Amino acid sequence: MKRFACILLCLAALASCVKKEARPAYIVQVSLGPWNAPAYTAQQIIGRLDTVSRIIPVKNVIIGWSNRPEIYREVGDFLHAKGIGMYFWLPVFAETEEMCENTPLLDLWGQEPGSFDLTSGEGFRFNCPSHPENAAHIVALYDGLYADCGFDGVFMDRIRTQSFVGGVSGVLSCGCPLCTERYKAEGVDMEAVRQAWEADGDAFLSVTGYTPAEGFVFENPLAAAFFKAKGHVVSSAVGALADSLRSRGLEIGMDLYAPFMAPFVGQDYAILSQHADFIKPMLYRATTAPAGMGFEYNLLKQAAPGAAGYPEFQMDLAFLESQLEAMEPYSCGKFPGIEINYREGVAHTSPEYVTESLDAVMRHGFDGAVLSWNIMEAPEAHIACLKE
Repeated sequence: MKRFACILLCLAALASCVKKEARPAYIVQVSLGPWNAPAYTAQQIIGRLDTVSRIIPVKNVIIGWSNRPEIYREVGDFLHAKGIGMYFWLPVFAETEEMCENTPLLDLWGQEPGSFDLTSGEGFRFNCPSHPENAAHIVALYDGLYADCGFDGVFMDRIRTQSFVGGVSGVLSCGCPLCTERYKAEGVDMEAVRQAWEADGDAFLSVTGYTPAEGFVFENPLAAAFFKAKGHVVSSAVGALADSLRSRGLEIGMDLYAPFMAPFVGQDYAILSQHADFIKPMLYRATTAPAGMGFEYNLLKQAAPGAAGYPEFQMDLAFLESQLEAMEPYSCGKFPGIEINYREGVAHTSPEYVTESLDAVMRHGFDGAVLSWNIMEAPEAHIACLKE
């Protein structure tokens, strides 16, 4: 009888452990706004994080990218006392012009693509992913301002080229001499790509099908070769930069486009996941701004209306499931980004949307989710609904 009771107790303990392990681990983001004008004080951030961490279990906080080290030191002391990690939110190939010199990204015609920032109404440019000085300046920026702030890791943002926000020319990039040589090493002649686009127009981007596992299948073999090479060129550069930061004892998180749009901006999940502790695909169904899945897909179709074969995706639960399915093969930590903040005209979220999205993430057995993209703007109801 004692043995039977002991077995029952052991089974109960095991069930309790399994249940605890099944709980999602949350990573939250604190967006401080521009480099030189942080939107919040350290005490405001600490107050908010204290409130949130009492409601839901917070694993890590991604914060940036103000150039005020004292904010991070104070917030970091608070987080570490609670056993919460702190990642510096680091933009890589865009939005660093205030802090360091960069060589810009060029399209196949040698021009800087246009850009667009819905929030500020101003554009921001992307920089060449291959130029060694661009990478060196980013590492120097971290070393010079943030190395002694107590960060446990770096969350790499803007690790891509321009999207269709800049039109087709933003996607047919980078065409600088250095990148042209790197594409050549991948077996792609960038001059041939330019000529094919000029000859075929939108049809150059036509596809014959789509599956979550394989993505879009391009009709033109040269287009297929270009986007495969683009993923190698851009993602290998990101991987080298991640490895440099990792050598400083930092963990690495990465901000990625949803799998179906990632190839257009040079994000190869297979390469990137080898250099990351976790990836955060931005599975934003309710965002009508850059990185919103429907927003970016509509821009593709607007930029190349003559391109054939693109399905009429609905940004519903079934489509979210398809993107989660596409993430499954990769071995690093997987924390899909789900919008939790609300912003009129931009982020059309609700408690029902948040819980529906998180339930889908957990059905796939992932580690948890990144509550995006600014916990400081998240309505209380959007946090409270995650308590259970």
